[in-house]
Amino acid sequence: MSFNPLEHKGIPLERQVRNWRELDVTPVDPDRSDPYTKCRIITMNGIEVEAVMFSHHFNRVCPDPEVKRQLAEVRFTEQQQQKVVNWLLPGQASILETTISYEQVAVDLTAWVARMEPDPYLKQAYEFGVLEDFDHLYRYANLYEMIEHRQAEKIVDGLTEVMPGRPTIVEHRHPADNVRDPYDRAKADPLSKLHALTVMSAEQQTMNFYMTVGPQYMEPIARQLYQEIGLIEEEHVTHYESLVDPGETWWERLVNHEYNECYMYHSFMETESDPKVKAIWELHLNMELEHLRIACDLMRRHDGRDPESVLAPQLPPPVTFEPNKEYLRHLLATQIDLTTLGAGYVREAHERFEKMQEAIHGGEKPPSERVIDMHREKFGQEYRHQTDGQHPVESLREVRVSQD
Repeated sequence: MSFNPLEHKGIPLERQVRNWRELDVTPVDPDRSDPYTKCRIITMNGIEVEAVMFSHHFNRVCPDPEVKRQLAEVRFTEQQQQKVVNWLLPGQASILETTISYEQVAVDLTAWVARMEPDPYLKQAYEFGVLEDFDHLYRYANLYEMIEHRQAEKIVDGLTEVMPGRPTIVEHRHPADNVRDPYDRAKADPLSKLHALTVMSAEQQTMNFYMTVGPQYMEPIARQLYQEIGLIEEEHVTHYESLVDPGETWWERLVNHEYNECYMYHSFMETESDPKVKAIWELHLNMELEHLRIACDLMRRHDGRDPESVLAPQLPPPVTFEPNKEYLRHLLATQIDLTTLGAGYVREAHERFEKMQEAIHGGEKPPSERVIDMHREKFGQEYRHQTDGQHPVESLREVRVSQD
């Protein structure tokens, strides 16, 4: 059945504040929960963080005290939602275990979005980025076995393969080449707008997470790897946020954010396997319906337009976490050697790319390469979890070393 969030009433805002007991949710079991339940939790945390930060940015430029008060009320409940969602993650999981789940989100969420994206240019942007997050998963998985003596397959549970993507060493590009062309807000499919907000939010929280947790390790190689991949995540945020039309008004952006939250909570309510987590998605959806109603009223009053003119008439099919192995293998075989030039993509290592590579690497191997070398030296081989056969790119197939 189709679901139009504009036609449904939510929980009145004055009834949305929860007490400490209600906020103290039970986290999921790290050993028994569905890996994709953790992926949905991480995704929704990113969506809520983006909602809160967008509201703060809007608040800083809004001259109307009454609007600022309304934004503050909604933002408080968004903060409570973010706390509930993020606190569903198990406290006993290590930073690296959570990191691997973050990268599983980046791989399977972005791959799904790329498969569903109707705009060819936007689709290419997601296909380009997912091969880099795929490589990050592989680098962190090798670090995980090396310093925690556990294997990433216990976390990804065979749903996502672990093997090289576009090597992180070649992901360091000149900042000017990370800026993409935006969609046209007047012509873009409403689904494209939702996709752009979703992937941008997910990558933004990954960037913020690595900025925060990287220095918490004592092992030099761990600190260095988080630093390197953290820089790539900044590139990815630039890459994805530039897809959004900067001509959208603040009111238009507000309703797009609230509509996207409804879309994501409804999607995960429809696909969640954990009953307790599903109940949270349903509760938050009913809160977001009211947030959307408020945003729509603000748009009508201050922007002079009906929100129906920019929003989808009904929610698209649910965002779904599912294996994307065949699709990713196809992308590896056909797009592994792409880099960016301006707002487009090329296969040649152009002058600006080469200068950036020289400047950042300084003639040395980066942490992303050294972590693999160290793993091979310690175990005689790198860590991979290839469920569907050899790597599709011959030059990236496994290298074993003699331990004689």
